[in-house]
Amino acid sequence: MAELRTEEEQLEALKSWWKENGRSLLIGVVVAVSAVIGWQGWQSYTERQATEASWLYQNLVEAVVRELDENPNPQLETIMHLGSQLKENHSKTTYSQFAALLLARVAVQTQDYSEALTQLDWVLERASEEDLKVVASLRKARVLLAMNQVDEASSLLSGLSPRSFTALYYELLGDIALQKGDLNSAAQAYDQALAAAENMPNQPVLQMKRDELGREAG
Repeated sequence: MAELRTEEEQLEALKSWWKENGRSLLIGVVVAVSAVIGWQGWQSYTERQATEASWLYQNLVEAVVRELDENPNPQLETIMHLGSQLKENHSKTTYSQFAALLLARVAVQTQDYSEALTQLDWVLERASEEDLKVVASLRKARVLLAMNQVDEASSLLSGLSPRSFTALYYELLGDIALQKGDLNSAAQAYDQALAAAENMPNQPVLQMKRDELGREAG
């Protein structure tokens, strides 16, 4: 009988504990399960988003090569559509910033410099990677120079650290100095660019710019 009472007491104690704690325990289990399911769902969603962004960017690059680089009469609708999709639907990804750089290139090729500046500013407002900011800044300075806004281009470069783009930076400084008519400064900048551009694809063009100034310049 003592054992029976003990079992009955244990059962009553269990009932009492469940009455007091069972609801909160169930809620905790539900919350934990929901968190796991939610995290798995979020991971699946982000993976799908990354895959879609990568696919869109690959198609954008192929469209740019096909239309801008290989087609004498380019059709830009596909490029603009893909670029807009990336910027609108994947604006927090680096793919969208690369897309804006490509759209800026399209705008420059069609001499729509205002649109090119808009795309480059879009990148500068969102880029977290310093190298990407430098690339966008250098291209913006190049566009400003094409618009004959020489002082604005010079001002943009004055506070810029070129990081791994030293050759492009000094070449652009040389182009700005040349457009200002300062041949000595242009020659010095081209010399610095050449020193940094060893084995780079743009070296022959850069060397030609320097040679056109003559040995007396600089």
